[in-house]
Amino acid sequence: MAKNDGQEHELNWKSLFDQRTYSKENLDAWVDSVVQKIWRPVVGGILIAIPAVYVISTFVVGKRFKTAAHIPPEAFERTMTIRGKVVSVGDSDNFRLYHTPGLGWGWFRHIPKTRKDLQNQTIAVRIAGVDAPESAHFGMPAQPFSAEAKQFLTKMVLNKKVQVQLLSRDQYSRVVAMAYVRRPPFFIKKNVSLEMVKAGLASIYVAKGAQYAGILDELKKYEARAK
Repeated sequence: MAKNDGQEHELNWKSLFDQRTYSKENLDAWVDSVVQKIWRPVVGGILIAIPAVYVISTFVVGKRFKTAAHIPPEAFERTMTIRGKVVSVGDSDNFRLYHTPGLGWGWFRHIPKTRKDLQNQTIAVRIAGVDAPESAHFGMPAQPFSAEAKQFLTKMVLNKKVQVQLLSRDQYSRVVAMAYVRRPPFFIKKNVSLEMVKAGLASIYVAKGAQYAGILDELKKYEARAK
């Protein structure tokens, strides 16, 4: 009899425990505690992390275009502006740009200096809207004032931070673009094409496919003054 009383007592305690633990109210309370302590912080962290990753990847790191071939067609369609450092000047109308998107360049992000390290890492840029005298090449003699024009362009952009407005890609896989640079003493942004025309070292490019990015009238005005 005592044994049966013990079993009955044990069953009653188990029943009470089950009722207390597995009742709907307690289950709801447990779910609420899980949501508050685990799920909400996780969801909140995700909601914060997604825009944070976007901001960091877009504005802090950015997508770097290694060469002209790496620039997508939509960048030209939007006439996207990129910035970088000019690492070499090829002739009086073109240069090579090391694209530097995002932040930290010169601090914790560094631009290569040697030709070996820069190989396949730069964008060939042909400045838009103008035709400048060419240096000697492919057996052709140098055109008049080609040395002066190249020297002018070199002084203006070499080792400088330049903004480049993408217009198209030419048959030589170069980016055709308007280039802008800030010059002392007031560091006002200058259009490289306009400055070369002002100096009388370039004329308006009139061949098929010429692009002027809305400054044709200005080019004509300064070309007339330079003559």
